[in-house]
Amino acid sequence: MDLFSKIKACSELAPILRGLRASGKVVVFTNGCFDLLHAGHVRYLEAARREGDILVVGLNSDRSVRDIKGDKRPILREPERAEVLAGLAAVNYVVRFDEPDPLRLITALAPDVLVKGGDWPEEAIIGAQEVRNRGGRVVRIPVMEGASTSAVIARILERYGD
Repeated sequence: MDLFSKIKACSELAPILRGLRASGKVVVFTNGCFDLLHAGHVRYLEAARREGDILVVGLNSDRSVRDIKGDKRPILREPERAEVLAGLAAVNYVVRFDEPDPLRLITALAPDVLVKGGDWPEEAIIGAQEVRNRGGRVVRIPVMEGASTSAVIARILERYGD
């Protein structure tokens, strides 16, 4: 599959996933900002992929990242972040969203498995109830200690100043 063909709009991706599920494939969904991809992200996405056959990554838009992380983020713009994610072997599809949370995507894409980091309490995972109501499951994956985009930015600033 070509790198850029992995990046889809929700309206394009939903029928593709329906067909994959109909053929017996298990669709896994996770989401995040994925700004300045690091080893923690890669390990997390590899673990998410092991939960099924097809991994879909919901990517926060630039506006959504700013709303969540503040005006200085994202460091990498949306098209770059999408391309980097699409370049990972574990990732089958990348779909962007502009809302503050991925509930609309989760509802439209109807994944079989919803994955979030272990730092998220289960009751706070957006879309968990919707996935469970369809017979799916929610998986929390342990996060790599000390691996975060904020930590990478802090190290850069410590070494090179503001």
